[in-house]
Order: sequence, then structure tokens, then C-alpha cells
Amino acid sequence: MDQTKRQPPKTGWRFVFLAFVLAIAVSGLVRSLWLDVYYIPSESMEPLLQGGDRILVSRTDFTAEPVRRGDIVVFDGRGTFAPLNSGKGPFVDAMVAITQWLGLTGSDTTYVKRVIGLPGDTVVCCDAGGKITVNGHPLAEPYIFPGDHPSTQKFTAEVPDGRLWLLGDHRSVSADSRSLLGAPGGGMVPLDRVIGRPVQIVWPLDRFAAVPRPPAAGPITENGQ
Repeated sequence: MDQTKRQPPKTGWRFVFLAFVLAIAVSGLVRSLWLDVYYIPSESMEPLLQGGDRILVSRTDFTAEPVRRGDIVVFDGRGTFAPLNSGKGPFVDAMVAITQWLGLTGSDTTYVKRVIGLPGDTVVCCDAGGKITVNGHPLAEPYIFPGDHPSTQKFTAEVPDGRLWLLGDHRSVSADSRSLLGAPGGGMVPLDRVIGRPVQIVWPLDRFAAVPRPPAAGPITENGQ
């Protein structure tokens, strides 16, 4: 009778598979609750953020301290900056979501802008000095892309409760709240659509750097700053 020993089944691949699934699950949990990764597709936030940057976004920063004027926010623009439904179908939407989740492509519905108007603010462009004013006071904006004007488009925006008025730092190329004047919602983004705050540029490596939270933006002082 053949006494050949039966070889135990090879289970190494199973452990590899389970480890992979676990890693994906942990990554998904971290990204949904704490830190997420986003791809910057355009130049609208230059010079701070450049097209092609990958950034870490904290989902918890605004829990301890609310959004303030001058903050940079990542937000879901569906229903304001973008249509609620892409119209491309669930399969295409799923494939696009995967590439976005991996940080390979940008999102057509996720945006990065700077908070200029808070709930209750009146934002106007522009005063006699060419500055945007908030509640009648000119706003100091050292972050604007060199050579850009605060805005070449005139507007008056009264920000309702629970909404934000947002602009890009590279004003001459940014599609932002100004682009939606006259549209439903008037370019005002709901606070509950804010995903979080950029805290770190992680790619490309030569741009690896923290993104500190800026001081609250305020009016120009007597010395012009």
C-alpha cells in the first residue's frame, strides 16, 4: 500500500490575500475618518498647491476648531460647483472613483479653494484700491498668485447661514464662487460639504512639505499689510 505522505495544502497565498484585504480595509478606515489623499488637477491654488500635487487632507481639523476666513478647504462640490449626478452610469463612476481613491487622477466633483466669506459675511469686489472687501473692510490677501488682481470680476455676495464663499489663490485661472453668480445657490458651498483641510504635500517628492493652517484672514492694517 502506498504510504506516500500527503502534502499539506499550501496556504501562503491565502495569508497574502488576507493581508492585502486587511491593508485595504485599514486604509479605507483611515481615509474615511482621519486622513485622505487627493490629487490637485489644476493651477487654481498656485503658488501654494500646484497641478499634479498629491495632498494629505485631514478630516478632523475642523472638528476642534471651526472653519475660519483664510482657511483652505477640500470640499465635495456636487450640487454647487458640479452636478449631483455625472450622467456616465454606475460602472464608469465606479472606475473613476477607484482611480481617484488611488490618487492617480483628480476628481470632477472635489475641489480645493480658500474661504473668503463666512456665514453672515458680505463679500464685495472691489473697493477703490482694487481690494476685495468683507463687511466693508478690505481684505489682506498675501497668498494671491503674483501678478494677479484680487478679482477682475465685480460682484456682491451675501453669504447665508451654513454656507461659504470660496476663491482660488490663482484668481486669473480659478473657477470658483464667482463663476456661479446667478446660478442656483450663487456659488455658496454648504459647510457640511467640507471634507477637510490640506495638511501635507506628499507628491512629488521634491515638493514634500507641510501645509500649515494660515492665520485667519483679516482686513488690511494701517501699514498696508
